[in-house]
Amino acid sequence: MSGSRTLVAGIGNVFLGDDGFGVETLRQLSAYELPGHVEAVDFGVRGVHLAYQLLDGYDTLVLVDATARGGPPGTLYLIEPDGPDESGRVTRGAPVLDGHQMSPDAVLALLGSLCEGTGSTPPRRTVVVGCEPASVEEGIGLSEPVAAAVPEAVRMILELLRNGHADHADDTDHDIVAAPVAELRRTP
Repeated sequence: MSGSRTLVAGIGNVFLGDDGFGVETLRQLSAYELPGHVEAVDFGVRGVHLAYQLLDGYDTLVLVDATARGGPPGTLYLIEPDGPDESGRVTRGAPVLDGHQMSPDAVLALLGSLCEGTGSTPPRRTVVVGCEPASVEEGIGLSEPVAAAVPEAVRMILELLRNGHADHADDTDHDIVAAPVAELRRTP
């Protein structure tokens, strides 16, 4: 694992209720000492800054964000999106250049464009730790189920980092793992 770098990036808007999940998760993660090769940064709504920081050369990106996938509010997801294509390029569609409204897909698309233009290499692995929001309407503060999911999300991130899963890409299909927080707490 020497020489590999991992970026844990919290993204979201704290003024839109549960969209602040990534920001709050990074705040709580900051209480833990992380390995030297891991950087944890709260990017909030600064998706363009995230894309540019990734040009500094990271092997793994762990995005932490509210992720609406249709589950009950507070459901945590561990998602591994498609990686680079056969040529090593990340192909995720055209970037949407609104620096304050960039979804993870838009950030990764912009990163792909920036890498092509600069000859840089995108992270070889991206993992999303997401949480099903209850509401992303204007307002400050997380809903009760999403707030309850934050400590479990921190635990998931620490396990990814501790077990090296965030640093080892494989060629298997990438499944989505989803479970309400109550179910995650019952697993060993």
